[in-house]
Amino acid sequence: MKYRAKIEVSLKPGHSDPEGETVARLLKELGYMVDAVNVSKVYNVLIDAQTLREARSKAEEMAKRLLANPTKDNYTISVEEQK
Repeated sequence: MKYRAKIEVSLKPGHSDPEGETVARLLKELGYMVDAVNVSKVYNVLIDAQTLREARSKAEEMAKRLLANPTKDNYTISVEEQK
């Protein structure tokens, strides 16, 4: 079966987000009233697995091994069957 995993990786609180700070500054210059911008990455991964649980386990492993740095990143995972 095919499953689609969405893995969102964002910085933990207290870590510098230069890209977010730049975007916030530029939005303010354009006249938008924003307090802050936080940048995150979203990975959409198509996974072959026998069960939803197996697909979730594979997505978790991908996040831990490559996509997120546990020192500075948080991540969330959602998995659904591909239709």
